[in-house]
Amino acid sequence: MNTLYLVALLPPEPAFSETWAMKQEVNRLTGSRNAVRLPPHITLIPPTRQPDAFEARCAAVLAEFAATQQPLTVGLHNFAWFGNRTLFVHVSEAMALKALHATLTDWCATHLPEVPRENRPFTPHLTLATRDLPPAQVPELRQLFATRSYEASFVVQNFTLFRHNGQQWQPKATFVLG
Repeated sequence: MNTLYLVALLPPEPAFSETWAMKQEVNRLTGSRNAVRLPPHITLIPPTRQPDAFEARCAAVLAEFAATQQPLTVGLHNFAWFGNRTLFVHVSEAMALKALHATLTDWCATHLPEVPRENRPFTPHLTLATRDLPPAQVPELRQLFATRSYEASFVVQNFTLFRHNGQQWQPKATFVLG
């Protein structure tokens, strides 16, 4: 059986609670279940369907990778959209994160070749809601978040491997940088 896996970094407190509250607000306002299916995160490796045996090997490879990396600073600044489907918090200090992603992508190409390479540019962002936003509520949601500002900055110390159990995403392993 193939299972979905995802690799993401989770913001530490207080950014975690602040962005989680925003995701819950979007859920309350729109009924978007996708808003609250995953904790606030920045995706490093998008969902990939793999056999169950992949998990242990992936965890070992990611642990080796994490040991070669150093913590980095990430900034969050205000809100943006991908079309009308995805509301997100913009990552403002993205160069170090883009470098981490590029290095991870190359590492996976060598050590986990079954992980598909993305064919679109990496745009780091922290999703608040995606795909299941009711189209009739998007204009109001756009207006609401256009009037807000949000700033946060934090040091990324680790990233997490998630596994989907058929209902929700569950953290399976966390990898400390450095």
